[in-house]
Formats: sequence, structure tokens, C-alpha cells
Amino acid sequence: MKLCKYYYVFLSLFCIAEQVSAQTPNELYRVLPVIEAWTISPDIEVFNRDNLYERINGAAPLFLENNFQEMTSMVYMQSDDYITIQAYRHATPEDAFGMYASERSSDMTFYPGIGGEAQGDDYGLFFFADCMYVKMSASREGERITNAYKKIAKGIADKIDANAGYPPLFSIFPKEGLIPYTQAYITLNYIGHEFLKPVYTANYNLNGTSFQAFVIDGKTPEGARKILSDYFQFTNQSQDFTEGNLLIQDRYNGNIPVCWKGRYIIGAFNDNGDDFPEEIYIFFNQFK
Repeated sequence: MKLCKYYYVFLSLFCIAEQVSAQTPNELYRVLPVIEAWTISPDIEVFNRDNLYERINGAAPLFLENNFQEMTSMVYMQSDDYITIQAYRHATPEDAFGMYASERSSDMTFYPGIGGEAQGDDYGLFFFADCMYVKMSASREGERITNAYKKIAKGIADKIDANAGYPPLFSIFPKEGLIPYTQAYITLNYIGHEFLKPVYTANYNLNGTSFQAFVIDGKTPEGARKILSDYFQFTNQSQDFTEGNLLIQDRYNGNIPVCWKGRYIIGAFNDNGDDFPEEIYIFFNQFK
């Protein structure tokens, strides 16, 4: 029985290794799909945390905040046309998703079946899969180029992680009232507080009320309590609190209702600082 157990563990690890393969510059280059009439440039560029600003300048700080590790730049060419691929490797899948979500736009088209989520327009396509956030841009618009970069994106995404999806914690968020494509992952300084990190968020509209729901994973009940203690210290509220429904009187963000459940802190925030009705705590109980 032990031998079988170890065999299945080994097999699982082997499958994971097979499934998530393209991470390094050489691996990414090797999995670039062949697209008819397009040539893959033999030249690749690699950027790290020290020199990323040389390629993307002012955007670099946000990538670094999302624990960027390395970027590989590759190019497809056809006559005077080109498609540039910038594959950003982050420390964790959550970080890669967080960076993607920070650049998500409702003005773009969402493409199902490419990575964990993909969006694009006539000039480019963006997706995340495992630890990678991939940005693709074309020299000009046109159906021929759009079809090409969609095929390229699908080929790369499947080689990185054919089963990519949102971070698992989003599965506990209620579906009712959820506004599609608003899930995000904040690594630092949620609503301006350095002790609120990392944070999973999603936007909701319930009975005409719009707000952002958030979840913080404290890893342990003690970790969650420490985060809340820091918050209560900031608001000069009593440290004598227990698990359950709480109200944080944030002078900068309005009253923040939260529910402390073991290792998790569930809360709600709105940009206007308006008070929430008591029913918000019923909503928190739907997080399972």
C-alpha cells in the first residue's frame, strides 16, 4: 500500500511538471507555436527586476509590486508586420493574476479558452496562466493578424498551464450579484493600509447597492487576528474583539464591515464611504 501511495504521489508530481513547463526564456521560446506564413525571430530579449524599466519605463513599479521576476520578449514576423510577445514571470500564480487584473479593461473583448482569462482588441491580446502574465501586441490591426495572435496565445497558454484559472480562493465568493471580470488580487496597501495584504477582491451589485467585497487570508486564526489588531490600533478602537461580525471605523474609508472567520477576514468597501445596511453581514455568510 505504501508503494502504491508513493507511486501516485510521484505520478501526480510528474503530471504537474508535464503540465506546467514553459517558464524560463528558453522554454517559452521552444513552445512558440508554428503559424503558417509567420516567422519566429531567433532573437529573444530577457529583462529582470533590475532593468525592466528599460523596456516599460513608468509601468515597471507596478510589475515589481506584483513580484515580477523576469520578462522574455519574442517576435513573430511576416513581411513588414510583426507580433511582439512579452511574457512576464511572477513569483506566484496569484501575482501573475494580480498583474493581469490590474490592467484588465471593460473596453476589450474577452476570449474564452485562452489561459485563466484573456482579453484583447485589434492591436493585442493579454492573458495569464500559472506564474506568467503574457502581453501580445501587433504592428497593425486586421483580421489576419488578430487570428494569428489568438492562435499564438492559445498555443503558449496551453503549454504553460492548460488548466489555468483564477486563484482558488475566488471559489468561495458568492455568485449572486457578482459583476463579471472584476476579480482582482492586491499585493500591497489595500485601501491605503500597508497591513491589509494580500487581498482578494470582487465587485458586486446587490439590490441596487454597488460595493467591493474583499477577503484576506491570514493563513491562521492568529494571523487574521494580528491583521485586525493592526487595523483596530490604527482606528483607535478596542482590541477586545472576538470572531464574528465587526465594524471598523476607518476615518479615511468610512465604516468597514467585516466578518472574522478563522483564518479569513471578509469585508466590504465602497468608494463613497457610505454606511452598509445590516444585511451585509448576511452576505458575508455566503462566503463558503
